[in-house]
Amino acid sequence: MKNNIAVIILAAGKSTRMKSDMPKVLHKLCGRAMLGYVLELVASLKPKQVVAVLGFKQEMVRKIIPKGIKIAIQKKLIGTADAVKAGLSVLKGFKGTVLVLYGDNPLLKKDTLKKLLDYHIKNNVDATLLTAQLKKPAGYGRVIRDKYFSICAIVEEKDTDEVEKDIQEINTGIMAFKKESLENNLKHIRPNNRKKEYYLTDIIGILAKKGCLVEAVKAEDAQEALGINTVAELAGANYVMQKRINEKFMRHGVTIVDPGTAFISFGAKIGRGTVIYPFTVIERDVKIGKRCSVGPFAHLRETVRLGNDVTAGNFVEMVRAKIGAKTFIKHFSYIGDSFVGASVNIGAGTVTANFDGLKKNYTIIKDKVNIGSDTVIVAPARIGRCASTGAGSVITKNVPDNAVVAGVPARTLRKKR
Repeated sequence: MKNNIAVIILAAGKSTRMKSDMPKVLHKLCGRAMLGYVLELVASLKPKQVVAVLGFKQEMVRKIIPKGIKIAIQKKLIGTADAVKAGLSVLKGFKGTVLVLYGDNPLLKKDTLKKLLDYHIKNNVDATLLTAQLKKPAGYGRVIRDKYFSICAIVEEKDTDEVEKDIQEINTGIMAFKKESLENNLKHIRPNNRKKEYYLTDIIGILAKKGCLVEAVKAEDAQEALGINTVAELAGANYVMQKRINEKFMRHGVTIVDPGTAFISFGAKIGRGTVIYPFTVIERDVKIGKRCSVGPFAHLRETVRLGNDVTAGNFVEMVRAKIGAKTFIKHFSYIGDSFVGASVNIGAGTVTANFDGLKKNYTIIKDKVNIGSDTVIVAPARIGRCASTGAGSVITKNVPDNAVVAGVPARTLRKKR
């Protein structure tokens, strides 16, 4: 595939059908904004230029746009054709293929786009659509072909007649154009009578009437090319993306006992030989070492770091915590804002009380410490190497190395030899 390509990403829309005040493309899929997946996909194509067209609450969307991507602003949200026009305004001087993508297509794969672009460039086509075959195509524009099977138009569902409603080939909205053909024919698009919006799909009929070459490439998996417009569709896409993430971990030697109940966010890292038990939630920016055991019913929140051979068992919650190698945290514990050393045993029901009502405080537990069941560690606190706490202790002061403490508040009983 030649890389004389420019990409226009349409990311200006509201979340009207999601009933949300957040820009649609910022809604999260497995812990990552939908637009983030599209931006990563575009980067993998190595295009010459990329333009993101922003509009609704554009200052929020800008925060996740990487350097090197140009920004165009759609001042009024009056349709996809107008958004593409805004994108073209910053592509002056570029000659080649323009690929139009949408910020709410997070499931799209590189191989599918590569197939579309290869076909478009090899056959010197004016416009190439990515279409899909759906048994129940309700809600999508239908691809209309003439008696020679040539594409002649795209008809939105609300405008279809009884025959057109039965067409199962749908338009995904993803299109590749010769820049010149796109630029010269956008101006001929007229606003939709009902919404007064300018639809990019209308350009297909315009090109066909002029005798321009309009072709289509079908997505092998229709699911990956469909946009997300509702909260229900977002949940469905989340299921698909989670399956992909879990399968990738399993291919790299991570055992996931029940992939259907392991909720692992994009950006988490897990070492080979680790076992993830059912009903475990692992958020983004969590790093788990090799040969660990996590869950069931564990929740590892942001910036947790587990060394090799760590056990984080039933009903354990961690956040902003670093856990050393060969440490056991087996049952019913909360470890937050903490550093826990190597070969530590943390008994059932242990809590690091990290919040004093104003700020989060830090707990340090050194190597080879034994924390008794139901210990509460009131941060900030430091528990020295090889120390032990009695069951039910409340730690309010630093504990020296080798000390044995117990009580409420905990007092030193003796020093280990």
